Amino acid sequence: MSEATQRKQPTITPLRVVIALCLFAPFVAMLWVGSYAKVEPLFAGIPFFYWYQMLWVLVSTALTMVAYKLWQLGQRGRKGGDAR
Repeated sequence: MSEATQRKQPTITPLRVVIALCLFAPFVAMLWVGSYAKVEPLFAGIPFFYWYQMLWVLVSTALTMVAYKLWQLGQRGRKGGDAR
């Protein structure tokens, strides 16, 4: 085996932890129903329960985009590190 294949990068890196947190946060926010199961405060006449969930649609989209860009950055770093 070559030296490059013997020396593998760690599976869990700080970048991957950040990616996992970006993808995991919306699940926690939506599964913790007790935190948003209320009517007040209203936003444009819409109860909190509904607008909070709709806000998380946008937040989840942004977090997924961030996770994807970080993943691309990590993959470029791995390919660049293996080149001679």
